[in-house]
Amino acid sequence: MFMACFFTLIGFLLLVGGAECLVLGSVAAASRLRIPTLIVGLTVVALGTTLPEFMVSVKSTMNGNAGMALGNIIGSNIANILLVLAVSALINPIKCKPKVFYRDFSFLAVTTLFFAFFSTRGILPRWNGWVLLLFLFWFIFYNLYNAHHDSHKGDKIPKQFVGKNWWVILLALIVGVVAVAFGTDFLLQGAVAIAKGVGVSEEIIGVTILAVATSIPELATSCVAAYRKQNDIALGNVIGANIWNIVFIVGTIVSMGTVDVSAQFVVFDIWVMLFASFMLLPIMMFKNKIIRWEALFMLGCYMAYLYGLYLISIGEWFMM
Repeated sequence: MFMACFFTLIGFLLLVGGAECLVLGSVAAASRLRIPTLIVGLTVVALGTTLPEFMVSVKSTMNGNAGMALGNIIGSNIANILLVLAVSALINPIKCKPKVFYRDFSFLAVTTLFFAFFSTRGILPRWNGWVLLLFLFWFIFYNLYNAHHDSHKGDKIPKQFVGKNWWVILLALIVGVVAVAFGTDFLLQGAVAIAKGVGVSEEIIGVTILAVATSIPELATSCVAAYRKQNDIALGNVIGANIWNIVFIVGTIVSMGTVDVSAQFVVFDIWVMLFASFMLLPIMMFKNKIIRWEALFMLGCYMAYLYGLYLISIGEWFMM
């Protein structure tokens, strides 16, 4: 139990420190390149926080557990919005320029709808993966184009990087990504060991700790960004991570071979993912920000989703 607590503490410290380096390094890079921080959040930060999940998903697929990898992606996309973004908005209301939000949300909406449509047939053939990978190239080009045509001049460079060269900024980004990756692994191992040690069932662990494990990097990064009032990083990290999860991770694992989609995903989880994704539209439409009572509602929705997973795990709900 002592070692489990030790791993949990080390993981937490690595996550917080790594997220701090990732956020500050990203803002500094955006300032130096004179591009919007939202673009960096959608690309560099989102990819960095998604890499641990990518490695786990590819390894699971190679071990014949592609369905488990697919479930992690769906659950992560739900948690990123209903948990990560909600907690970040509780720390500091998330604001964004309407034009920028609609531009990036439209891409999330299109890729999510394509993924959901493909999944509802109960099987994902290889060509579905290639289609999603084509979306990945479109997404990269899309952001490069926006970076060169957006009039935004970038945020003020953090004082820690004033007068520093590019190597320092790149080192901060690399350290941030590595620390978040290892911190996630340590925290997950420690938390699962503690839960088992106090007698919590594996079913409860599965619908709580493991359900949010893949979103821990996004949670740490977005919370630090919200605390530092870097709204574009917090929002861009979540939207970008969800897009990367679909077009990069799902595209990769499906292109490796046909993936079966379980009945639970088709009947329940896919629809919750769609609900969570499109929930952002009415929330941001009127005030262009996520305020605290809306964040509480989003958290309530996530708790309801976890409760639904628990009912499924104990057989109270039956999937066809």
